[in-house]
Order: sequence, then C-alpha cells, then structure tokens
Amino acid sequence: MPDDVTQRGAPVEDVVIVVPCYNEAARLDVSAFNRFVDAHGGYRFLLVDDGSEDDTSKVLEGMARERPGRFEVLSFDRNRGKAEAVRRGLLEAMNQRPAMVGFWDADLATPLELLPDFTNVMGARPSVSLVMGSRVKLLGRDVHRSAARHYIGRIFATVVSSILRLPVYDTQCGAKLFRADGEIRRTLERPFITRWIFDVEILARFALGRGGLGHPEVGMAIYEVPLSTWHDIAGSRIRLRDFVRAPLDVLRIWWTYGRV
Repeated sequence: MPDDVTQRGAPVEDVVIVVPCYNEAARLDVSAFNRFVDAHGGYRFLLVDDGSEDDTSKVLEGMARERPGRFEVLSFDRNRGKAEAVRRGLLEAMNQRPAMVGFWDADLATPLELLPDFTNVMGARPSVSLVMGSRVKLLGRDVHRSAARHYIGRIFATVVSSILRLPVYDTQCGAKLFRADGEIRRTLERPFITRWIFDVEILARFALGRGGLGHPEVGMAIYEVPLSTWHDIAGSRIRLRDFVRAPLDVLRIWWTYGRV
C-alpha cells in the first residue's frame, strides 16, 4: 500500500518526466509508457537519446509521432553519460514551464504507476521540493534487489548520509521529482563532476542552496517515498568499475561541496 500522504488525492498538476535512454531499443517497454499516458492526464515525457548506437532513436521518434504532446525527444549526437543526459533533459523540461519535473529510469524498475504517488506528495506537502523513491524491503511490498546490491547500497547510503549530514535511506533510486522552480534550475546550472552518483551531487547542491550540509531545513524539503514495487531489471549498465569508482566520487563530492 502507498504511504498515507500519497492517498490524500492531491490534484495532479502539469508534470514533465525526463527518461534518459542509451541503447534501449531492445528493452524499452513502449506499451507501458503508452498505457500510462493514455490513463493519466497531466503527465508528459521528455525522452533523451544519449547518443545511442542502436535503433533507440527510431523507437523514441515513433513514440513521439504516435502520441504528440505526450512524448518529445531530445537527441545527443554522442554519448554524454546519464548524469549529463538527466541534467540537460531537466533543464529542457523546465523550459516548458511545468509545475514539476523529474527523471525516471528507462528500464521501469520503478513502475510508472507509482508516479502519481510522487506528485501527490508534492500536492499534500507544499514545503517539499524534492521527492525521491526509496527501495525499502518491507512486509507487504514487492521490492526485489540482489543481495549484493542491497548490502552495497546500505553501506553506500550510510557513508553518504555521513558526508551530507542528512539521514537519507536511498540516494540511487532512479525515480525523482522536483518542483520546477528557480531552486532546481540553480541546482542544475553546472555540469556534474560525477557520472554515476550524480544523485548524491544533486542532494549536495540542494543542501548548499538551503543553508549548507546538515542544515535542518534541508531534511524538511526532501521526502522519500517507500516504493511499493521495485524489481532489478536485466541489462543494467552498472559495472564493477562503477562500484569501485563510487568511493572516489563520494570523496570528490565531499571535497567540492562539503568544505564550502
């Protein structure tokens, strides 16, 4: 069951969700995206083709042709990495002047049907500026992660919480929603210094804009939604070298933002 805040029936406003795509032609669930936009008004998707080398661009352009106004495509001539695809996509989405913007992983490990839970939190809590999915394995929830990723994730989250001085449970879930205002635009104005853990960097920048790491106002402006459903999806682009590089990237984030 969704958390109590998400059941209050807050109205859905105009939302643009960025979906970064790199070589997703074979696994992008086009029918799931179509079902969602057909059943839910107020949501649009900006599909970012991050220099794919397969037929991803054809798939995305086909989606935009079939449902104009619900899907749009932003294409890069070369691969720039997920962090930059998300950053540029969010800035482009902001130009459409929606009430909210966000990003969602293309593999739909977090089902699109959970997106209204995020927007309802925004509607019910005016003080919240960032809503994040959190993969918490609780009774009655359909959350499945490999044991290795779960335990590595818990260690990583503990380290990040210490660095940011923020009790965050899950920084890396690929489902996040922001109020489309000047705060998020300032957060995104410069390229990220990391390619994989840019989610942590977003939190660090957000905290600095709210008074600094550890400032009590930061925790009140961020809301983690425990997901009712999340599944590991085959074909993940995360590799062993990413896990090895992550501690170094955390140190870079601390050095850049934590000492300000």
